[in-house]
Amino acid sequence: MNPTESIEDFYKNKLNWVPDSLSTEIGHFNVFKLAPFIGQGAKPVPYSRRNYFKISLIIGNNKVHYADKVIEIKKKALLFANPQIPYNWEEIDKIQSGYFCVFTESFFYQFGNLNQYELFQPHGTPIFELTDKQADEIGAIYERMFREIDSDYAHKYDVLRTLVFELLHIAMKMQPSSNHEKQETNASRRITSIFLELLERQFPIDDNRQRLNLRTPSAFADQLAIHVNHLNRALKATTQKSTSEIISERILQESKILLKHSAWNVSEVAYALGFNEVTHFNKFFKQHTKTTPTNFRNV
Repeated sequence: MNPTESIEDFYKNKLNWVPDSLSTEIGHFNVFKLAPFIGQGAKPVPYSRRNYFKISLIIGNNKVHYADKVIEIKKKALLFANPQIPYNWEEIDKIQSGYFCVFTESFFYQFGNLNQYELFQPHGTPIFELTDKQADEIGAIYERMFREIDSDYAHKYDVLRTLVFELLHIAMKMQPSSNHEKQETNASRRITSIFLELLERQFPIDDNRQRLNLRTPSAFADQLAIHVNHLNRALKATTQKSTSEIISERILQESKILLKHSAWNVSEVAYALGFNEVTHFNKFFKQHTKTTPTNFRNV
């Protein structure tokens, strides 16, 4: 897999300059029109993780390679990318337009954890196809970002955070109502949020000497200082999935990423994901995918 692209790399590689604001403690935000970044034809953008967040309005026929999935955008879509999950996109139509904004986690440090939003979680929905009307409304938000970032208003970055949250909530309202559990208790939501944060801290795995430590329900329960049954009930109430299911899904997703986009052998992937024996990893992978890791890699 390609090395993680930093926000500094983004500016150096795409714009040949690095803004001074990257060195500040308040975090970084910027907004761009997509057109100047287009021009590689059908050549895909390198598949890699970024250490920053990105929200894109893409107009035109594209394929987005996100985590272990390939999603085709037929017309217009809103794409949410986060540091945990690698992605790339490739053009199918030559004529495209759109916008995107980039920002670091520290830009929102005092305003909550962005990873608590399902849009930025590995199991969440990262891409939303849009109607013409929805695309126009979202395009207007990006145009407001341009006006705001160019203004002399002292609190313009507060306004820009508000506009990012507006994009988040527009997208979340598009999700089926079943994804917004109305009967969750505050305690269950809190436990779920901390559990998911502990799980995601272990990713990305980008060094084959790195190893997954927390990979069982009891290990997470011990970290949270609660009974494993309590953890399971909280996750069931908020996600409709058991602790084991969520852990397995995340390990499986990372295994697919590493098999497809790294040069590690299967034993190295198995070790990094916490399997003591490669045979145990093979059994786990085949149980969930009906194929072996080697066959999956070679397809």
